[in-house]
Amino acid sequence: MKQLRLSPSTLNIYLECRKCFWLQFNRGIKRPRGIFPSLPGGMDNVIKSYFDTYRVRGELPPELREGVEGVLVPELDLIRKWRDWRTGLSYTDSSLNAVLFGALDDCVLDEGFYVPLDYKTRGYAPGGDSERYYGNQLNCYSLLLEENGYRVKNHAYLVYYYPDSVGEDGVVKFNVQPVRLNTELRRAKKTFEGAVELLRGDMPPDTPGCEYCRLRGISLEETPAPKPVKREPEPFPGKKTGPDAKPKSRRRKPASDKNGQIDLFK
Repeated sequence: MKQLRLSPSTLNIYLECRKCFWLQFNRGIKRPRGIFPSLPGGMDNVIKSYFDTYRVRGELPPELREGVEGVLVPELDLIRKWRDWRTGLSYTDSSLNAVLFGALDDCVLDEGFYVPLDYKTRGYAPGGDSERYYGNQLNCYSLLLEENGYRVKNHAYLVYYYPDSVGEDGVVKFNVQPVRLNTELRRAKKTFEGAVELLRGDMPPDTPGCEYCRLRGISLEETPAPKPVKREPEPFPGKKTGPDAKPKSRRRKPASDKNGQIDLFK
């Protein structure tokens, strides 16, 4: 039985649509992707460097001190390891022969407990949909920490960055809003186990409301068949006609005078 490797992002697909998830892993059919903007990735790198300057001081950035409890995990080498998906946190369930792995943006140390912290860049202030979109991700991060021997609390943090204004020299001012979300390790484990069980079974039916299932469900029978090309019958069997036929060469009849003499120069 082949070992499965799943991440919080792939588990999000499982929660959205079982069939899309099954097809991605068992048939290699992924959802179509558009052009991914590079700005969020660039912002992510800048924010990480900014946080690391406060890490070595044993402090939180000033904009987080009212909404986040604790300090940044002080070991920079450890955080760099956790940030890389190739060396990040992982949890292996030997009974399922499956691995859950993930890469954290950052982590807070609060009275000996490790609390995941994730940055989010967006174009507007966050509403009340944080748990809906990012709850599974933070649940998985907490589970990964606990399974690797770190004590965790029942919450995690999202830190939203969204633009406020543009000043001179192209300086963009961002608003910063930390949001605390409750986490559930049992839910993360249940999601992980359910996803593995699904992949080892038969293909599930379409998910109602999934636009990708709807597009895949458009059968060829609903598309009108092309009209047959009308061809003219060949006048002689085996003789080509039409544009592919070679032009017939015509020999010119030599000219003759009234006495029947042929003039070869006419």
